[in-house]
Amino acid sequence: MTYVIMSPCVGIKDGACVDVCPVDCIHEGETMFYIDPVECIACGICESICPVDAIRPLEEVPDDEKSYIAINAAFFAKK
Repeated sequence: MTYVIMSPCVGIKDGACVDVCPVDCIHEGETMFYIDPVECIACGICESICPVDAIRPLEEVPDDEKSYIAINAAFFAKK
């Protein structure tokens, strides 16, 4: 997994990240967006455009947001 969408996205779902993703790896869930770890090419465009600062590279996810690593992975495990 290269990038993770965290709690600031919950309930907001602005969608700017979806619009700029060159490989369409950001998928909409019920309450937030999720980044497909297989499709993501780690370009970083989504992180730079997110208006609520919800996207981080996996290795930069703050400790209090680490649960979103598993939440993101679980979204794609269901597919």
